[in-house]
Amino acid sequence: MKILIAPDSFKNCMTAQQVANVMKKGLSRVFPAAEYTLVPMADGGEGTVDALVSATGGCYFQVQVHNPLNQVVIAKYGFLGDKETAVIEMAAASGIQYVNKETMNPMKATTYGTGEMIVDAVNHGAKQIILGIGGSATVDGGSGMAQALGVGLLDKNGQAIKLGGEGLEQLAHVNLSQVPEQIKKTKIYIASDVTNPLTGPQGSTAVFGPQKGATEAMIPILDQNLHHLAQVVKKDLELDYEAVPGSGAAGGLGFGLLAFTNSKMEKGIDLVTHFARLAEKAKGADLVITGEGSTDFQTKFGKTPYGVALTTKKVAPQAPVIVLSGNIGPGVKSLYENKVIDAIFSTPSGAKSLEQAIKDAPKDIALAAEEVGRLIRSVIK
Repeated sequence: MKILIAPDSFKNCMTAQQVANVMKKGLSRVFPAAEYTLVPMADGGEGTVDALVSATGGCYFQVQVHNPLNQVVIAKYGFLGDKETAVIEMAAASGIQYVNKETMNPMKATTYGTGEMIVDAVNHGAKQIILGIGGSATVDGGSGMAQALGVGLLDKNGQAIKLGGEGLEQLAHVNLSQVPEQIKKTKIYIASDVTNPLTGPQGSTAVFGPQKGATEAMIPILDQNLHHLAQVVKKDLELDYEAVPGSGAAGGLGFGLLAFTNSKMEKGIDLVTHFARLAEKAKGADLVITGEGSTDFQTKFGKTPYGVALTTKKVAPQAPVIVLSGNIGPGVKSLYENKVIDAIFSTPSGAKSLEQAIKDAPKDIALAAEEVGRLIRSVIK
């Protein structure tokens, strides 16, 4: 019997690798002789680096970068097992965890550190980069990232503009002449499910600015500054990405990547399933087990369990796909509509506090996996 185990992390509780390990532990009590393939997963957000490093036998690097407040910090990223593909979470350098209610200020917050991570990855031999862009503290249109790569963002006097969203107001010219050729050649896959444009009522500032500290007074200023950035890029580079879906992701970092790098925007789960070679590993599977911390109707829109189900059903249509979830929320029945997920089970063993549920998660997930195994065994006797 071949069993594929491909869960996401349980947020603030267990990594995808840890979840996969305890799922195997529970199933092994029922199917000790089975062939197990563990593929830790993610959807392009938090945990993507760990998942892809684990799934491909990769390695980690650490680099000194500047956080959104322009303070020096140490950020971690990974390389896949092919030693040519780097995987980066922009939040490691430019994430909202670096600010608090007193220090968050999108007028000044910068993505410069994300650019420093890209440069370090290229210097270590990356030919392509998977870049997850969730959890940012910034609304700078990716300008800081671009400056770290060597892009000249210049004012009317030919001087570099200030970092942060406020500096964009002074932008007069864009110059790519100092960007290293290797940076220009490196393919960047932007892992994002955000479809917001850069500016306007559904744009980066209006929708996401408040959670990053943008006041009512800041919002129109930042939106205008992002529009100004887009207009200068259109004038100097003849590129128009302002209305492109996803350009507003991560405070406009999506726009900056599209405008200043060799990049392409993809759904996070599609990138992870591809680079983890999930379809290849699922061939011949008799059972597929996936999972996540919380499952509801939104799981259908780019979350790991649904992505795993869609991928594995194409190559192993006979294999049941079972989801183990730390919490089952509203609208979960919609996940059954396309007949790719066969059953969903909750993992907590009884009513308990969140703190206790987190503490008990390893044994509870193992027990839930064991009980699924017993059910499957009773059917195939």
